[in-house]
Amino acid sequence: MQRTLSILKPDVTRRNLTGAVNERIERGGLRIIAQKRLHLTLTQAQKFYAVHQERAFFNDLCQSMISGPVVAQVLEGENAILHYRNVMGATNPANADEGTIRKDFAESIEANSVHGSDSVENAAKEISFFFSEMEIVG
Repeated sequence: MQRTLSILKPDVTRRNLTGAVNERIERGGLRIIAQKRLHLTLTQAQKFYAVHQERAFFNDLCQSMISGPVVAQVLEGENAILHYRNVMGATNPANADEGTIRKDFAESIEANSVHGSDSVENAAKEISFFFSEMEIVG
């Protein structure tokens, strides 16, 4: 079993699609073992996405992430990191496969509905950014 972080971004919470996205996650074979709704500060968003701070899209990404509430989640399942990335679809929803979260729910490449960890190392860092071990109930 493997764990990964998922974030339902402000474009999802604004449109009241949390339940629909959760249903896709669970139907995709992943278990939601921790979940919380919060509103990130700019400092928190910048810290979370610090790996991208030299990129041109960094400021827009951080502004997007603080534009409304997000839902942070820990997902668990077999090969959960890769599995969730397949359920999410390509970063650019125009390139995402039919039936993926981003293809069906994303508004744009910037408002692409969900974030998922990209490696075992990042999953561990990202999960601990949002959750204590006490909050994760497998």
